[in-house]
Amino acid sequence: MEIKPNYIVDEQNHKIAVQLDIKTFKKIEEIFKNHALYHLMQEEDTDDEVLDLEQAKEYYDTLEKQ
Repeated sequence: MEIKPNYIVDEQNHKIAVQLDIKTFKKIEEIFKNHALYHLMQEEDTDDEVLDLEQAKEYYDTLEKQ
């Protein structure tokens, strides 16, 4: 994946933000989601069972998004 960032700078030319095309952003978002789901599946619940993919997705959907 090639990332082509556009930097947003302040009056002193300091980088303060970055802008990505939507296709790149969606890829990064999917990578983060998959990473979170993987870790949720590895966590053990009170019955010492590992979450399956559907359980992890359901739990992920209940988490507060920022």
